[in-house]
Amino acid sequence: MTHRVGAKGQVVIPKELRESFGIDAGDEVVFWQCDDHVALRPVGSAKALRGRFKGMGLVACLGEQRRADRLRERSE
Repeated sequence: MTHRVGAKGQVVIPKELRESFGIDAGDEVVFWQCDDHVALRPVGSAKALRGRFKGMGLVACLGEQRRADRLRERSE
């Protein structure tokens, strides 16, 4: 596959590659120089992080820690 670099230095990632690597609009990719060529890899999607900690009780834990901190501060 060959594509031209636009006036702003932009290149379109071919649809087949975007689909193969799961790259969607808004996703981040990382570029690096590898000897005589440029490589890129998807960083990941923010969508993949949604709900990652669901059901772990982190909000409740934070609330308990804050209550404990307030009690400790009052007693000092």
